Amino acid sequence: MPTLLGFDYGSHKIGVAVGQTVTASANPLGTLSNPRGRPDWDRIGRLIEEWEPDALVVGHPFEMNGREANNAEPAKRFARQLAGRYHLPVHLIDERLTTRAAWLDLGAEAARNPLQVDAWAAKLILETWLREQ
Repeated sequence: MPTLLGFDYGSHKIGVAVGQTVTASANPLGTLSNPRGRPDWDRIGRLIEEWEPDALVVGHPFEMNGREANNAEPAKRFARQLAGRYHLPVHLIDERLTTRAAWLDLGAEAARNPLQVDAWAAKLILETWLREQ
């Protein structure tokens, strides 16, 4: 049963989720800090050791008109760094509206704990990729 980790890369935070291909479902794992675009590579490495994913999925930011968003380059750089550090396949997938959907899905819980939003967005990103395979 192949396992994957999904990432919602942001300039200050990175949401993380784990999923598997059999049910094409994912679960949020948490949110990592990303101060000044410097991911917490130690925590990411521990997650990769713990979950032993077969591949990684990173959200690729697009605007509603189909153009890459301003934050697309940092997300793509993060994806390249993941591939280089961990020697795993890394897939990019359109993440349009995932953060908005996460806020809607979580409702009042998102207001109480906004860090959950990034992890939930990572779950949605990963489930989108899993459904498209």
